[in-house]
Amino acid sequence: MKYGADSLPDDPVLLKALILQLQEQVVLLRHKLFSPKSERSAEDADSPQLAMFNEAEELVEEPACVVDSDGEETEAEDVVAPVKRRGKRKPLPAELPRVEVIHELPEHELTCACGCRKQAIGEETSEQLEIIPMQVRVIKHIRKTYACKACETAPVTADKPAQLIEKSLASPSVLAMLLTTKYADGIPLYRFEKMLSRHGVDIPRQTLARWVIQSGERLQPLLNLMRDTLLDYPVLHCDETRLQVLHEPGRDPTAQSWMWVQSGGPPERPVILFDYTTSRAQEVPLRLLDGYRGYLMTDDYAGYNAVAAKAGIERLACWAHARRKFIEAQKVQPKGKTGRADMALNLINKLYGIERDLKDASEAERLNARQQRSQPVLDQLKAWLDKTQPQVAGQTALGKAVNYLANNWSRLERYVEGGHLPIDNNRAENAIRPFVIGRKNWLFSDTPKGATASAQIYSLIETAKANGQEPYAWLRHVLDRLPTASSVEDYEALLPWNCSPAPASAS
Repeated sequence: MKYGADSLPDDPVLLKALILQLQEQVVLLRHKLFSPKSERSAEDADSPQLAMFNEAEELVEEPACVVDSDGEETEAEDVVAPVKRRGKRKPLPAELPRVEVIHELPEHELTCACGCRKQAIGEETSEQLEIIPMQVRVIKHIRKTYACKACETAPVTADKPAQLIEKSLASPSVLAMLLTTKYADGIPLYRFEKMLSRHGVDIPRQTLARWVIQSGERLQPLLNLMRDTLLDYPVLHCDETRLQVLHEPGRDPTAQSWMWVQSGGPPERPVILFDYTTSRAQEVPLRLLDGYRGYLMTDDYAGYNAVAAKAGIERLACWAHARRKFIEAQKVQPKGKTGRADMALNLINKLYGIERDLKDASEAERLNARQQRSQPVLDQLKAWLDKTQPQVAGQTALGKAVNYLANNWSRLERYVEGGHLPIDNNRAENAIRPFVIGRKNWLFSDTPKGATASAQIYSLIETAKANGQEPYAWLRHVLDRLPTASSVEDYEALLPWNCSPAPASAS
C-alpha cells in the first residue's frame, strides 16, 4: 500500500508498525545494494551480471606469510602485492582426442663425451589444451542422372538423403551449432549472424530464426515421449518465470507472458520441460499436468491450487523458500543480537544438515532417517511456530516469514513421508536458471512461434545435459537421424538416455 503525507494512519500503533515496516525495507535494500560480497545472498554472488566486468581481474587475495628467525610463519604487515594461491590443476578430460608431439634431442647432443651414442631411458609428459576455431565448409550434393541409350526409358536421378529442413542451406551440423549457441550458451541470433559473417557467410537472422522454429517443430515427437516419461514418475517439480513476447496477437508489447518448467522423471532418466504461455492462470498447470498422479513440489503460488486439489495429487511445499524469508528477517535484526529468526534458521538448517548426510543413502535408508532424525526437529519447529506466531506483527519481515511457515506447514512437513520425496523445489529452480540467464542476453522473444520454439529447444538441451550428454554432439546425432525416423522405436532410440553420440570432434 502507498501512503502520502495526508493518508498516514491516525492510530499510533498502526503508524508505528508502518514505520517499522518501512525501516526494514530500507535495511534490506541497503543490504542488497551495498553489503560486502561475503554477506550477499548466494543468488547475488553467483550473478553473471555482477561479475561480468570483473571476471578477468577478480583474484582471491590472501595475506602473504613471512618466516621469522625461529622458523615460524607469521602474517606480513607490509606487503606490497597480494599473493594468490593457486588451486590444484584438474586433469584434462580423458575422452578428449590426443595428438602426440615427440621432442627429441638435437643430433649433436645424442653423442656422449665418451664417444658412445646416448640411449632413451625414459620420458617426461605434459599436456596442453588446444582449440581449433570453427571451420566452415560447403557440402556439395551431386546427384547423378542415368538413362538408357538403347531405348526411350525416362532418365533416373539418384535420390538425395532426406533433410530435416528440405531445400535449406542448413546441414544438421549448422542447426546443432545454431541451437547450442543460442540455448546452451545464451548467444543471441544477431551475434551468431556476425560469427558466420566473419567466415564470409551472410545468413540473415530472420533465416536463422526460421531454422530455429522449424527445428523445434521437427523435434516435437521427442518432446512428446519426454513428457510421457515425466508424467509417469510420481514426483514432479514446477516453477514459472516471466517472458516478454513483442508480437502477441491482441496484446501490448510490454505485456508479460510466462515460461513454465516441469522437472522430474526417474533418477536415471531425468526430464526437464519448458512451456510458453500468455497466462499464469491455474488453467495452465491443469493442462500441463493432465493425467499426472503423484507428489507435486511447488512454491506457494495459488495458481497451483486447482491442480493440487485433483484426486491423486499430493502437494509439497519448498523449505528453501521458507528459509529465505527467515534470512530476510535475520538481516533486519539489530546487529550483534540473536533473534527469533536465528532460532528458526537454526532448526531449518538442522533439517538440511540431515539431508546432506543422507545424500548417498537409498530411499529406504532416507525414509528411516527422516522419521528418526528429521521428525523430532519438525516437531520442535512446529512448537516454536505455534508459540511465536501470535507474538509477531504480520507486516514485518519476521511476521511474513512466520506466516509463510504457518500457512504452508502441512505441505512443508510432508517430505518425511517418503525417501524419494524432495525437501525443496531447488530442482525446478536450477532447471529454469539457464533460461533466466539466457533471457538476460536476448531479452525477449519476437513472436509466439519463436517463444514456443525456445521452450522446445530449452527442453531438449536441458534434458540432454541432465542425462550427461554434450548438447552439440547429441543434437547433431539427433538431427542427422531424425529425417529417417518413422516409428515410435526410431524416436525412442534418439532420447538422451538411449543414445551414445560420437564426440563432436569425431563428427
